[in-house]
Amino acid sequence: MPITITMPALSPTMESGTLAKWHIKPGDSVKSGQIIAEIETDKATMEVEAVDEGTVTALLVEEGAEEVKVNTPIATLAEEGEDSSPPARGSDSVQPSGGGVTLPAKAPPPQPTPTSTEPSKVEQPTPASAPVAPPLRSGGGGTSAASDGGGTRPIASPLARRIAQVRNIDLATLTGTGPGGRIIKADVEAATARPALAIVSAQQAAETAPVSPPARGSDSPTASGGGNTITASTPAPTDVPHDTLKLSNMRKTIARRLTESKTTVPHFYLTVDVRLDALLKLRADLNKALEPQNIKLSVNDLIVKALGLALHAVPDANVSFAGDSLRKFHRADISVAVAIPGGLITPVIRDAGNKRLSAIATEMKDLAARAKEGKLQPPEYSGGTASLSNLGMFGIKQFDAVINPPEGLILAVGAGEKRPYVVDDALAIATVMSATGSFDHRAIDGAVGAQLMSAFKTLIEAPLGMLA
Repeated sequence: MPITITMPALSPTMESGTLAKWHIKPGDSVKSGQIIAEIETDKATMEVEAVDEGTVTALLVEEGAEEVKVNTPIATLAEEGEDSSPPARGSDSVQPSGGGVTLPAKAPPPQPTPTSTEPSKVEQPTPASAPVAPPLRSGGGGTSAASDGGGTRPIASPLARRIAQVRNIDLATLTGTGPGGRIIKADVEAATARPALAIVSAQQAAETAPVSPPARGSDSPTASGGGNTITASTPAPTDVPHDTLKLSNMRKTIARRLTESKTTVPHFYLTVDVRLDALLKLRADLNKALEPQNIKLSVNDLIVKALGLALHAVPDANVSFAGDSLRKFHRADISVAVAIPGGLITPVIRDAGNKRLSAIATEMKDLAARAKEGKLQPPEYSGGTASLSNLGMFGIKQFDAVINPPEGLILAVGAGEKRPYVVDDALAIATVMSATGSFDHRAIDGAVGAQLMSAFKTLIEAPLGMLA
């Protein structure tokens, strides 16, 4: 029987993905382990290998299709000895769906003709942009121009329609270059390259959009008597030249997860000032000794080690809230925030407290490089027990980071700078860094958080303890 290939879940947080590229086409023979597609997840673009062997009979999702849900059929294979020819037109096999994904379905039963007293707005299914049968006449499952009120609707691929809707582009103003004059993704993207058209379309959309005043007694914010309150539905200014950028899967995931964190996790923050002079001297000495091995320690590498050891010293802080239970970890796996184009990712240093500094430096360098190339695998950026975010290289003095659930804390580190500081009961100038811990109060109490910050400060200011 035919083998169905579905959209795989390539990361723990992946709910849908973009089919960036196909490496196969109908009629190709596929072997187990062969790369068949590239999928863009919320973290990276990853190659997908075939599990089964067979001949490709159909690609059910077009290249470039976005928001394809996990476990959605994306292709079919025929096993050896089976008919590998594409399904006949009009057969009870695959039919184009409105979302750009073809699924097994029988022809729909005839719909009753709407009368003038019972208006109907049944929209005919939109053909996919993959090669299919020519558009059928009305009543055959699709039309060359679907009825839309008193006019007609242009023929366009589902992906093109979604992009046009997001970018406020009227499909009726476009000329399709696809089969039969179909409007495809490239046509919409070409239209967005004309700024004047994009701005006019946005203005028209704002002008024609119906505005419904909130009902009296509702909780919706309304303009106050002082005129300073803006309604929640107030549109963005359209008279300012601007670009409308579609969110990437990564940005959507960041927005969703961090919104959930700030709205569901009760954060509290603790800040300490840490003297760095001893740590900087130790780093210089170690780097000199490691020169023959071509290893260079960064201040961040030592901070990763110190946080791992601090979690060992205060195990009640190395926890995660899990509803009616608390997970207490026996190992400190530190997620380190790395900025990449379009967002950030958190490669994990496993068992950071027990690793040598040279091992942490080598591993962090490799993980950061592959993170920026989008080549990390899910186990390499998920499953940490605590996070570290360092903005010191940008000159940031102090900041509060957002917890990355289900982790219970994140340490935000600022820049080391010369400040007045009490050294041996005397005022002196020292290199001082501010570090702020964000803690999940459901799992970590204030006193426990304070103990962790104190242990971290002690290790940084007396760094030889990290080598013991």
